[in-house]
Amino acid sequence: MRAEARIDLDALRHNVAAVRDRVGSAQVMAVVKADAYGHGMVQCARAARQAGAAWLGTALPTEALELRRTGDNGRVLSWLWVPGDPFAEAIAADVDISVSGLWALAEVEEAARATGRTARVHLKADTGLGRNGCQPHDWEALVEAALKAQADGLVQVVGLWSHFACADEPGHPSIALQLAAFRDAVAVAEQRGVTPEVRHMANSPATLTLPESHFDLVRSGLATYGVSPVPDLHSSADLGLRPVMTLVASVASVKRVPEGHGVSYGHTWHADRDTALALVPLGYADGVPRHASSAGPVLVGGARRTLVGRVAMDQFVVDLGDDESVAPGDEVVLFGPGDGGEPTAEDWAQAAGTIAYEIVTRIGSRVPRVYLGAR
Repeated sequence: MRAEARIDLDALRHNVAAVRDRVGSAQVMAVVKADAYGHGMVQCARAARQAGAAWLGTALPTEALELRRTGDNGRVLSWLWVPGDPFAEAIAADVDISVSGLWALAEVEEAARATGRTARVHLKADTGLGRNGCQPHDWEALVEAALKAQADGLVQVVGLWSHFACADEPGHPSIALQLAAFRDAVAVAEQRGVTPEVRHMANSPATLTLPESHFDLVRSGLATYGVSPVPDLHSSADLGLRPVMTLVASVASVKRVPEGHGVSYGHTWHADRDTALALVPLGYADGVPRHASSAGPVLVGGARRTLVGRVAMDQFVVDLGDDESVAPGDEVVLFGPGDGGEPTAEDWAQAAGTIAYEIVTRIGSRVPRVYLGAR
């Protein structure tokens, strides 16, 4: 075993259940985009369903279609579309489609005619994030066009939704402004005759810190995988979440080097004494961030240590000092739940100057996923 990412599906089920307990009558969407944030989409989607996730969410239509091909038959929403995407295939597979503008609605209508099926669409309002979504000055026109398409039997408007910019900063002034803008957008749509099945705005941080944003459905992304989306305020344990991924590797070699010996490219680190070095066969090609050079923490030989020198494409080095107990083949834990003293994904995020979302999502395909608790 060079390295593996151990995925605790029991922990994932626990997290989905914990979110369900928080949101009362609102339904839960487990967001499984980007290969379930690096955890493995198909396996995690199945576990989330087992724990009561009524919906799954994907960014790309290809992700939603993969869920269908692997047997998922529940509600799935896909939201990041470009012209020419497989709208017809998605409609035929009963995938819900997010529509942010008239061009997308036109493609949905054309695909619905081609398939002879009514498309399920969610109209997305840009309430201030400035990415996807329809601006307020275009919203009424989009709603009217969607209602016309609905009257023609081509679409059914089943959802109204938006997305927060700063929900991970509770109290940020944009949060109240966006909530108000979303309520206004919903009111405009409903006054003109839209009767949505679900209104949804809450991502993970809003789900956990902003009850008034829950509406009919919450979208649980990072929280599904047990990592706190508001680490400056609450740890995973504080929120009742259990991290799902543990990233481990085997020590490839151990050797003594003299004082002054340089390590890795650029010799950005030199031994300040005679010391032992352990080579760990993971690098930035596997998702270990190069920005964590001489900063990333690991657990090896029962002790927390910091990698030294630059992270290379396939490997990095750990200074063992005078510890002679570590040998080739011993396990190195890069991150996990933290219960055994190992670092967490948040520890790595701090070391690399990024967010925990990126740490877990970037673990590459060269690292096999091993699923624990599969049913």
